[in-house]
Amino acid sequence: MASTGTDDLVLGGLYGLLIGDAVGVPYEFSAPEELPALERIDMAPPSGFIRAHAAAPTAAWSDDGAQALCLLASLLHRDGLDLTDFGNRLVNWCDYGYMAVDHIVFDVGSQTSIALAAIRNGVPAQHAAPAEERHNGNGSLMRALPLALWHTGSDDELIHDAARQSIPTHAHPRSQICCALYCLWARATLFRVDNPWQHATTVLRRYCAENAAWSNELEGHVRPDDPPGGSGSGYVVDCLHSARLALQQPTFERVVQRAISLGNDTDTTAAVAAGIAGLQHGLAAIPERWRLALPARDIVDPLAERLLASLRDRARSHPTAY
Repeated sequence: MASTGTDDLVLGGLYGLLIGDAVGVPYEFSAPEELPALERIDMAPPSGFIRAHAAAPTAAWSDDGAQALCLLASLLHRDGLDLTDFGNRLVNWCDYGYMAVDHIVFDVGSQTSIALAAIRNGVPAQHAAPAEERHNGNGSLMRALPLALWHTGSDDELIHDAARQSIPTHAHPRSQICCALYCLWARATLFRVDNPWQHATTVLRRYCAENAAWSNELEGHVRPDDPPGGSGSGYVVDCLHSARLALQQPTFERVVQRAISLGNDTDTTAAVAAGIAGLQHGLAAIPERWRLALPARDIVDPLAERLLASLRDRARSHPTAY
C-alpha cells in the first residue's frame, strides 16, 4: 500500500501494532532467560525454540490485533464510539473468529472472557466488565491505538473515548487511565510534539485535576513520572511502562525485539510498543520481511484504506480539527 507523509505514520501505527503482536506470539509465557538472544528474536523463532500457541496460523496476530481491528471497524461503521456495537464485535471475534486470521481464536484473556459472557447474556457492554482493583489486566490497553489514529476531537474528547473503550472488558479506573494516557501519547507522537510522553502526562494531569479518584490513580499507581521499566507482565501499568522501556531502542525492529526480550506477555508488550514505534518511524521503516509475512491482508488493508479516507474527509470538513 503506497503512502506518504502523515498517511505513512498512521499506517505505521496500525500495521506496527499487528506486526509487533504477531512477532511476539511465539514467545508468549516465556521467562526472559528462556528467550533467544535479542538479535535472534524474529517472527519465525530460531530452530529448537518451542513456540507458544503451536496451533496459531503462521505470523498471525492474536487477540490484541483482532480486538484492535474490531475497535477500528466499529469506529468506521458507526462514525464514533458505540459500546454496544463494539461489544458485539468482540463477542463475534471470540465466538466466530471475526477479525482473526483464518477465523482461529487462540488466546482470550480471563477478564475479557468474563465480560463477553455477560454481554452474551444480555448485559449492556458498558456494565459487563468486572471493576475490582484486581481486574487490571492489559486487555483494553492492547487494542486502544486505533482510537487515537481515528480520533479528530479535542484532547479531552480523546481521553473520554479512550477510557470508554476500556469499559466493556476492563472497567476499573486504572485501566481506563492507562488507555487514555496511551492514546494521548500516540497522538502526540503522530503530531511530532516534543517529548510526547511528558506532553501526554501533562494533558492527562490537567484533565484529572477535578477528579480526585482519577488523580489518585494516575499519581499513586500509574506513576507517569517514573523512569521507563517493566517486566513485560499482563498488568496494565507494567505493560505501559514496559513499552516505554522498549521504545528507548532506535529502530522499529529493535523496539519489537526489546519488548519481547522482557518475556511473559510478549505479544501484548510488543503490540503496545510497536504501535508507538510505527507512529515514530512510519510504515516504510517496518522491516519488509515482517510486512510481507503478515497474513490476512484482505482483513486489514480495506480497514486501513477506510481509516485514511475517513481522516481525509474529516480534515476537509473541519480543517482545524486534529
